[in-house]
Amino acid sequence: MTAGANRFSSHRMERIAEEIRNEVSLMLAGELKDPRLAGPVTITEVRVTPDLRTARVYVSLANEDEAERAATLKGLQAAKGYVRHELIERLQLRRAPEVLFILDESEEIGGRIDQLLRNVKGPGK
Repeated sequence: MTAGANRFSSHRMERIAEEIRNEVSLMLAGELKDPRLAGPVTITEVRVTPDLRTARVYVSLANEDEAERAATLKGLQAAKGYVRHELIERLQLRRAPEVLFILDESEEIGGRIDQLLRNVKGPGK
């Protein structure tokens, strides 16, 4: 594969990932009626493998309670088939990627690091 073809492939993957992100966000906003998905679910990123067989959908959950988070993740797992079917229809793909919902904890980790840095600096500094 030449460098130009690789760049085209990379751009296509990014474009498809962004389209998947938009479509799944729309589905979460109103189409999925599972009560476990009632809380705020934000899609932070979508990564698609180069062969377009797998889409990793990173989600951020505003729920503080671990039980609610687990229930929301189970609801997302239950909706995978519907999401995959809808992606085929909406994006007109020959084959829809397998959708994996992954909890994105980067905001929480970043907040924890900020708190630790503030504690190290001390209140008087």
